[in-house]
Amino acid sequence: MQQQQYPIGVPGQPWGASEKKQWFEQQRVQRSYQTDVLSQIERFKARFDVREYGQLNYANQHYPLYAVLTAEWDDDKPTVLITGGVHGYETSGVHGALKFIDEQMQSYEAIFNFIVTPCISPWGYETINRWNPDAIDPNRSFYSESPAQESALVLQLIETLGVDLLAHVDLHETTDTDNSEFRPAKAARDGEINTNWNIPDGFYLVTNSENKQLEFQQAVLAEVAKSTHIAPADEDNRLIGTDIDIPGVISYPAYDLGLCMGLSQAMYATTTEVYPDSENATPAQCIDAQVAAVIGALNYLR
Repeated sequence: MQQQQYPIGVPGQPWGASEKKQWFEQQRVQRSYQTDVLSQIERFKARFDVREYGQLNYANQHYPLYAVLTAEWDDDKPTVLITGGVHGYETSGVHGALKFIDEQMQSYEAIFNFIVTPCISPWGYETINRWNPDAIDPNRSFYSESPAQESALVLQLIETLGVDLLAHVDLHETTDTDNSEFRPAKAARDGEINTNWNIPDGFYLVTNSENKQLEFQQAVLAEVAKSTHIAPADEDNRLIGTDIDIPGVISYPAYDLGLCMGLSQAMYATTTEVYPDSENATPAQCIDAQVAAVIGALNYLR
């Protein structure tokens, strides 16, 4: 695929503090976490257990972080974790989590306890970024002594709650900017040669290569297919450069990579990937696809 040189740094040399500072200073707030996310979470307090699980303080910006939990918690019920906004720029993940809470969560609370973190990376949401201000990808940082505050605080939340998770659905997108901005930036930061991937047109899933649970993944895809189209494999039978396990599903080593979906030993885990730049999908459809993924997972598990 086409290689693209990033305008910061020297090719072949990893970034130091000065390059990271240069990158950070180019970022601009483009939307409001307060208006788009916190205002909705405030409304949930009447129906759910809304908890602040930490705060981020970046460049004079203060970001309180919230989890929305089942109000009537029952230790005898299985617990499901839903995470959105690990990559803040992936809009439908954030708004899909919020829509699930608002419109669907109560109808499943007779069966499950829920923990939902709708927007793990609010600075990334506001600046439409994959990384945090330290040029760290939170979705490669879910491990002990994490360098990303966003990831560390979620890990601390789950540890503090002391619950075993039955399932975890992590809501993401694959966008055209992955090739135009984020992959070139990553290669420059790491002093590597950038090679772009084929961006799939449609929805797909990434599962944990150590525990694929493909029947579960198929159930999620079946529900999503009612809302949007499933991404076909490319001519090499791959999605984003990775061999497919079954149509619409690839797998990554979640624990080795520090992925959010690998933050626990949940029996069932998946990462959704919506393609918001498709000519065949609207923003509303992308949000609905995220909600459908959660519903597909829950209906399989119930």
